[in-house]
Amino acid sequence: MTTSPHSSMETHPDILDMRARHEMAERAATTPQAQAVETLAFLTGLYLAASPWIAGFNNLTTLAITNLVVGIAYALLMSGGFGRAYERTHSMAWAACALGAWTIVSPWVVSGDVSTTRSVVNNVIVGALALLLGLVASAAARRTDTGRSRGRTPGGTPGGTRGMPTP
Repeated sequence: MTTSPHSSMETHPDILDMRARHEMAERAATTPQAQAVETLAFLTGLYLAASPWIAGFNNLTTLAITNLVVGIAYALLMSGGFGRAYERTHSMAWAACALGAWTIVSPWVVSGDVSTTRSVVNNVIVGALALLLGLVASAAARRTDTGRSRGRTPGGTPGGTRGMPTP
């Protein structure tokens, strides 16, 4: 068997870049702040799903179903966002912000005539918390990529995303 003068696949710039991105995402996922945001967001989603029955406005069936669906979606969306990949985490965090904003306005959009103060107060508070947690997750996802946005690799050496010098 002959050896090739070319470098092995392990030193290919794309492989090195993928490995560095994975390590960076794993470091971001192990911080206490990221774990706290994930946990709070998951609990917020579960509460939103169960809130019509907890707060007592399950007589508004359209809003109750909306809260159930949005709450489950929010919990699933935010429970696994950190530690995967920057692009997906960032997009999921912004989608969570949209779900939080929808939760705030949904009593008026879905129900039309909101007859209970409980439903409005519940959705505004939970929606604001969901929106805030989505913004925090988005900022945390952005923070994990600051080295790349400055034209540096995660190890701090100058270079673009593929290890090539920046112009």
